[in-house]
Amino acid sequence: MTSPTTAAALRILIVSCYPRASRENFDRSDVGHPHDLFRAFLAREAPHATTEVAYIADPDFALPEGTTTDDFDAFMWTGSDLTAYHVDDPRVAPQLALARDLLDARRPCWGSCWGIQLATLVAGGEVAVNPHGREWGVARGIRLTSDAVSSPMFVGKPSSFDAFVMHLDEVTRLPGVTPLLATNEHTHVQAATIGTFWAAQYHPEYDLHEMGRLVGARATALVREGFFPDEEAVIRHADAMKALAGQPDSAELRAELGVGDDLIDPQIRQVELRNWLRFVESQTG
Repeated sequence: MTSPTTAAALRILIVSCYPRASRENFDRSDVGHPHDLFRAFLAREAPHATTEVAYIADPDFALPEGTTTDDFDAFMWTGSDLTAYHVDDPRVAPQLALARDLLDARRPCWGSCWGIQLATLVAGGEVAVNPHGREWGVARGIRLTSDAVSSPMFVGKPSSFDAFVMHLDEVTRLPGVTPLLATNEHTHVQAATIGTFWAAQYHPEYDLHEMGRLVGARATALVREGFFPDEEAVIRHADAMKALAGQPDSAELRAELGVGDDLIDPQIRQVELRNWLRFVESQTG
């Protein structure tokens, strides 16, 4: 176990990008809330930080009472089940507006999955449905590009790794001269830094237990899309993921799921998030 990344008294706003109906469905389906996964990471790595949550997809969205964006040192964006290029959707438009404001003001942001799509769109890039279909559970064989060698986002990260993932859309064109930092065969853009917005299509905040819960909740879609013969098979897979979370040294479960230390060990899995915290501290020091 390493010591916390930072002891700075940062104030971080976690932007929860799921609408209220989806969050209520998480509760009914026994799925962890993505903003709580960020909270858990920060509690471990930045124990002196203050975190607050804003539910930006809700009709009554507002920043925490008495605050403006100037009151926060950094912003973390969760995934979402919305569609980023549906720009007239009243649940999406405020997210695009806030992302644009933060990028223009050069405020430090982290975004998982949905975050890279929002940042791409507001900076002039493009997002569309992934022609390969859903990338779910584990993104296999992500490779760092030559540009990642000089990127602070990937200091200490293996040059090839697997990561947790769940998405249907993808970035089809990064904005301007933004370099591609990570890629795999399924999704060309797996990571980029867009100005001060660090983002990945995958989810370093997830672990085996939480992704197992999410996979189980997506059983109907995963069967419909041809990944499993029936929902019982999905549940068996999800249960194996959760079992391995509780028995991380199980060679049998590791082999069954094709899972290595890059998914199990948070010191590998969450390198990007810890590097982002160092970046935030450098911007606020």
